[in-house]
Amino acid sequence: MSSAATLLAATGSLEPAARSFLSPTGQEIVFLLVGIAVLGSAVVSVTTKQLVHAALWLVVALGGLAVEFLLLTAEFIAWVQVLIYLGSVVVLVLFGLMLTKAPIGRSPDADSKNRWVALVVALASAGTLVTLVVDAFRTSWIDLGAGGGSASVTGASLFRHWVLPFEALSVLLLAALVGAIVLSRGSGRRVPAPRAGKLRAGRPVGSNGTVAATAPKPDAPAEPDAPAEPAAPAASASEES
Repeated sequence: MSSAATLLAATGSLEPAARSFLSPTGQEIVFLLVGIAVLGSAVVSVTTKQLVHAALWLVVALGGLAVEFLLLTAEFIAWVQVLIYLGSVVVLVLFGLMLTKAPIGRSPDADSKNRWVALVVALASAGTLVTLVVDAFRTSWIDLGAGGGSASVTGASLFRHWVLPFEALSVLLLAALVGAIVLSRGSGRRVPAPRAGKLRAGRPVGSNGTVAATAPKPDAPAEPDAPAEPAAPAASASEES
C-alpha cells in the first residue's frame, strides 16, 4: 500500500496532518506530569474529611483528565469531559451540599472503617487494568496527528452513521427526566386546609389554619345556701285537762 493510500485511510484526506506544538518526547513528559497531578488530586479527593475540599479536588482531577484527552488528540471527548463533568456533575454536587445544609467542615461520620480494604481493592484493580492495557497494546502505536478524535470527524460520524441511536438515546434520557419529575411530585393528593371558623378538637380555627387559644371558662358562682326552715314549736309538756 502506498503512502498516499495509507494517509487517505488514516485521515480521510490526502493532506498531511498538522504537527503538534510539542515533540513526541515533550508530549510524553507532559502526559506523565498531568497524570501524576490527576492521581494525586484524586487520592486527596477520596481521603479528605471535608466535603467541599473533596469536590474541589475532584474538579482538579477531572480537569486533568480533559488535558490528557487533548494530549491524545481526543478533542471531542475532552470538551465533553469539561462540559458534562466539570460544568454539570461537580456543580450539582456543590449545589446539593449547599441546599441540603450538609456539614462542610471536618466530619468524623464521613470516615470509613474499611479504608484499608478499599485501598487493597483499588490497587488490585489498578494493577489488573494496567497489566491488561500494556499487554494488549504492547506493539500497537497510534499516530496522534491523524485527527481521528477531533470534533469535526466525530460529529460527521455521529450524525451521518449513528443518527438513529443518537436520537433513541435522547428520547430515553427525556423519558427518564420526565419519570424523575413525576416520581418527585408524589401521588398528587393534597390534604385540604382547614377552613376558618371550623372547630378542631373543640377549639376554633383561625383564618391562617392555626388553632386559636381559648381562655379558660370562669368557675360558676356558688349557689347561696337555702335558708334554714324554722324549727317547729315545741309541744306543750301537758295539755290542759
